[in-house]
Amino acid sequence: MDKAAYLDVVFEIIRRNEEKAYFPGLPRRWVVERSFGWLNRWRRLVRDYERHIDVSIAIIHVAMGGMLIWRTAHR
Repeated sequence: MDKAAYLDVVFEIIRRNEEKAYFPGLPRRWVVERSFGWLNRWRRLVRDYERHIDVSIAIIHVAMGGMLIWRTAHR
């Protein structure tokens, strides 16, 4: 089973506008990219080692909780 379909995630491909010479960035994309960068610090999330999707989801929740606690403690 595809994980994106299981989690009901929809991806949207943004096409480049040929009239403009540059690709306009999305306004808050850096927040998502930064969060993915922080998640890559967790070794088990770098590669998909888990056989069951429930374990992967639980590890993501633990990692996000750890990031939330760290950010709260360092403010």
